[in-house]
Amino acid sequence: MTLLKRLFGKGEPDPKLKLIPLYNQIVAKAREPHWYIEGQVPDSIDGRFDMVASILSLVLLRLEDSGDCALDMARLTEVFVDDMDGQLREVGIGDMIVGKHIGQIMSAVGGRLGALRSALSDTAELDEAIVRNIYRGVGPEAGALAHTRQALLDVERALGAQLPDMIVEGEAKW
Repeated sequence: MTLLKRLFGKGEPDPKLKLIPLYNQIVAKAREPHWYIEGQVPDSIDGRFDMVASILSLVLLRLEDSGDCALDMARLTEVFVDDMDGQLREVGIGDMIVGKHIGQIMSAVGGRLGALRSALSDTAELDEAIVRNIYRGVGPEAGALAHTRQALLDVERALGAQLPDMIVEGEAKW
């Protein structure tokens, strides 16, 4: 139906396209070198995914707090899924199992959302969530963990200082 709508419809752009600038900000934030140098997050496909998923989760939690951004949150998640689908295909995952991998990816994001939602106000709980969700159960050096914790808290505070509409538009400075 979507293809037919695009071919014969009013030519309205896909509404999730407005979330691409925000998604690009998320990816750029997750690719900052300090995560991989000072934070010792593995500079690998998995490590980069873990950072994108963690930053995405912080953005989703901020938008969730606003109460008026449910549709934008869903569309941002669709942009993320589209990107992950493309990434999986690029590394050679075939059509038959892409859906299974996307399900696992969304489960991982859901896990991060739950973990961060409850852990952001408790350092010990946040450290456990970071080790589990970013370092995949293998704790880094104490300084690296402290760096990653503080950097995530800095992102969360910076997002909290921004208006949700500015975040959604990809115009917020965080």
